Amino acid sequence: MSGSEADLRIGPATDDAHPRVTVGRYSVFTRVNHWILALSFVLLALSGLALFHPSFFGLTVLFGGGQTTRWLHPMIGVVLLLAWIVMFVRYARFNLPENTDFAWLKGVRAVLRGDDDALPEVGRYNAGQKLVFWAFTLLVPGLFLTGLVIWDEYFYDWTSIPQKRVAVLAHALFAIGMITVWIVHAYAAIWVRGTIRAMTRGYVTGGWAFRHHRKWLRELVAGRRSRPSPRVG
Repeated sequence: MSGSEADLRIGPATDDAHPRVTVGRYSVFTRVNHWILALSFVLLALSGLALFHPSFFGLTVLFGGGQTTRWLHPMIGVVLLLAWIVMFVRYARFNLPENTDFAWLKGVRAVLRGDDDALPEVGRYNAGQKLVFWAFTLLVPGLFLTGLVIWDEYFYDWTSIPQKRVAVLAHALFAIGMITVWIVHAYAAIWVRGTIRAMTRGYVTGGWAFRHHRKWLRELVAGRRSRPSPRVG
């Protein structure tokens, strides 16, 4: 799979005993950025819990102790923000709302049953995935900005004590929201069989694309057919 996002194409899988139609979904760059984002979040959640309440303080062992955890937590937050900015710039246009999104949400029972035939054809992302995307778009900057207010090592004099207290509360609420959305995102990726392959190998099967993102697949096929055939000789 090429590193360019423009390399979305249909072709045979080379790692199966019986070649089948596959659809390129994510480039190497996108997958690496995604896993940096995911790892950063997990480390932030663990270190954040360790700093949030004494009952979780034992988690600081994972980061080399309390002082190291306190120093490392905001640094990881910077990594998370940068990775999310990259993700946002590359994928915001694919997550803009469409009329079919509202119909998809109304048919959420069919989604839970796995009855995709009862749902409208979906483009690159369905309404649920778009909600997760925009939730992250709100929560990641929210976590970062409130984190700056309480990052006393560098920004202590920038705000007052009352402002820091409000920021601590807001930061905790943003973190709870982020953890909740992340759990939903991870569960959905596991629940919809074949989804994780997209972020580990970069492609999905043609059957998966036809079942879950039929409109997107049709657009890819139409684009492939519209390309001029290569000249021979």
